[in-house]
Amino acid sequence: MTTSQDATTGTDEHAAPAEAWDAIAEGYDRYVAPQEAELAREALRLVRLEPGERFLDVAAGPGGLALPAARLGAEVLATDWSPAMIERFRARVRDEGLRDAEGRVMDCHALDLPDDSFDVTGSLFGVMLVPDQERALREMARVTKPGGRVLVITYGAPAELEFLQLFVAALQAVDPGFPGLPDDPPPLEFQASDPDVLRRRLTGAGLKDVRIERTAERPAFASGQEMWDWVLYGNPIPGALVAGLDGEQRARLVGVLDGMGRERAGATGRAMLGNAVNVGVGFKS
Repeated sequence: MTTSQDATTGTDEHAAPAEAWDAIAEGYDRYVAPQEAELAREALRLVRLEPGERFLDVAAGPGGLALPAARLGAEVLATDWSPAMIERFRARVRDEGLRDAEGRVMDCHALDLPDDSFDVTGSLFGVMLVPDQERALREMARVTKPGGRVLVITYGAPAELEFLQLFVAALQAVDPGFPGLPDDPPPLEFQASDPDVLRRRLTGAGLKDVRIERTAERPAFASGQEMWDWVLYGNPIPGALVAGLDGEQRARLVGVLDGMGRERAGATGRAMLGNAVNVGVGFKS
């Protein structure tokens, strides 16, 4: 699949509505968020978040960056346009007894927040898929204090995502007519999968000293069902891709994923996948 990323890739018509994210919020919190935790901690170390700093998580889901930031002692605000995602975050905050951690429903394209408010503003797999990413990045920069840092985490190219290659292969094994992912335009998830594009967009948002670190997300699965749940609840798009499959076909797809996982499982019995990730950090003047 080829992609062109120099222009904003999508428009509102390509983005899943807030209701679609509401529908997967519980599954995301249960199956997806735990697999993102180590990457989130790595990113917060890279941006050098300190206890007592004000941290804003944009398009936060159930708190992918906000929860580990709060555990580090930061003063945290998590924002997302999905009310169900924010409620999952608030439930985690209550359950853990975290202090100085608030969740608010908010569209990242128009943050209802004052200028120059946060020491660090971040997004984990959030603004990578919004329809007007450049506007969202400008908003993130606007609400960051002078001298503060902006952190953006995106997936790399589709060919570098092992989970995606396995899922598409399994889907094609069940439905040989499935053509694969579109590439004109590509899904919004890949609009800044090229590190150079991400660097230009962060610089275009008014940030300086921008650097992009290449790393990997490494989810691990004990079964095809675990892999299915992780993929299905990570984004509304997979649900749309399999919407035409009947119950028998879905069961076959999970079985194919199970076989693929067994081929990759090590001594622990869990298949670890490698997914390329870009971690962008820029500073506000």
